[in-house]
Amino acid sequence: LALRRRLPPPPRPAPAAQVRRAWQRLAPPPRSRSDMFIEELIVDGFKSYSTRVQVGPFDRQFNAITGLNGSGKSNILDSICFVLGISNLSQVRVGNLSELVYKQGQAGVTKASVTVVFNNLDKQRSPVGYEEHDKITITRQIIIGGRNRYLLNSHNVQQNQIQNLFHSVSLNVNNPHFLIMQGRITKVINMKAQETLGMIEEAAGTRMYENKKGGALRTLEKKQNKVDEINRLLSEEITPTLEKLQRERANYMLWVSNNNEMERLERFCIAFEYIQVQNRLENKNQQLDDMENTLKSLVDAVKALERREKEASKELKERSVTRDSQRSQELKTLEDSHSKLAKEVASCESKLKNKESDLQAHMESQKQNSAAMADLLKQAEQKEKVAKKEQEKFDVLAADEATTRREIEKAQWSMQALTAGMSANAAPQADGEGEGKSMREELLEAQTKLAEMDAELKKKSFAIQSFQERIAKTEHVLSSSKQDGKRLAKEKTLAENLIAERRAALSHMQFDSERY
Repeated sequence: LALRRRLPPPPRPAPAAQVRRAWQRLAPPPRSRSDMFIEELIVDGFKSYSTRVQVGPFDRQFNAITGLNGSGKSNILDSICFVLGISNLSQVRVGNLSELVYKQGQAGVTKASVTVVFNNLDKQRSPVGYEEHDKITITRQIIIGGRNRYLLNSHNVQQNQIQNLFHSVSLNVNNPHFLIMQGRITKVINMKAQETLGMIEEAAGTRMYENKKGGALRTLEKKQNKVDEINRLLSEEITPTLEKLQRERANYMLWVSNNNEMERLERFCIAFEYIQVQNRLENKNQQLDDMENTLKSLVDAVKALERREKEASKELKERSVTRDSQRSQELKTLEDSHSKLAKEVASCESKLKNKESDLQAHMESQKQNSAAMADLLKQAEQKEKVAKKEQEKFDVLAADEATTRREIEKAQWSMQALTAGMSANAAPQADGEGEGKSMREELLEAQTKLAEMDAELKKKSFAIQSFQERIAKTEHVLSSSKQDGKRLAKEKTLAENLIAERRAALSHMQFDSERY
């Protein structure tokens, strides 16, 4: 097995010189012994290796794997190609990746794992970014079901990163001349110039960069197509849309400014209407004053009508006397016309008197209500004064009650103190000696005094209860007086409204005092 990408020695001695010359033309110059090389191989569950097998250490220059047929020699090379990321599975003699697992997972082994340990002591020719690692460990695992993963120094990485690592050291397992199997040496010798150039480029590692350049150019072309498509969208769709939106925004801003101006003018109009309504209200108040003055003039006119009525009745009497004296036809006609006029005057007079009586009744009821309201207010003030006086009396009685209770407590305490023996109090005698009272007598006196105090306490309690009842009655009367005041105020309001209605009715009737 050649691990240094050099052609193995020819199997036959006949074309040895030709093979040697081809080897000198194709193989790269030999590297120093410190280049990166495979140091160890670990296979677990791969093809015929059901258990973990460790192969190594390998030699720096040349290695050969020998054994009986079917012992798994080719599987070692297949495992190395598997780790290096070979894409043509026919080179490792399988149809799909699941066939690389031991017995395709039917023996209980569901995972195939191959680990290759590279010696990286030469830091000058080390892969870029891995100069600090003395060993580089690359592991590839395949699990039944299609899961495939790479491990670089025990870290999960993508397959692209592993390929870039191998390409950086001019190692491409997918190169068609990476493996030169038996029977292909003569084919290599008989290659044409173009094919030989391609093989030299593959061996030198320049083909990899050509492929990357082609891929980069294709990517640039795709990106340029995408940019052209984006520019087309900008020019055909996005830019017209933006211009349309800008126009709509300008229209909207104009609408907003006009709307604000309309609101401002509307506020001015409302203020103007308010001032007009206020002036109209003032004019209505003036008109009401004028109507009151007109009502007064109507009353004066009614009085004048009464005087005229008296004069007309007097004239009627005189005409009656004249009628008795003159029985002519003319007088009879005048009498008929006079009777008609008298009836009309009587009807108008009755209407006027009814209106006047209603007006006077309302005026009198208003005056009575005002007087009643004043009386009720005076009564309320008097009752409040009486209530204050009663409250003062109640406070005095409460103080007397407290004093009486203290005296009772003192007497009870004295009675308890005297139950132990004779009292020390004595009445003076004539000979200057004192004779002490018995404890029973003092106890009787104390009980008598206590009974008097209880009677006085009951009397005070009755008086307090009586004052409380009077206060409650006074408060009830006061509340009823307030309710009467409210009721009279309502009646006053109703009377004023009725007067206003009557005045409006008179004005609606177009009552003329001079005419009647």
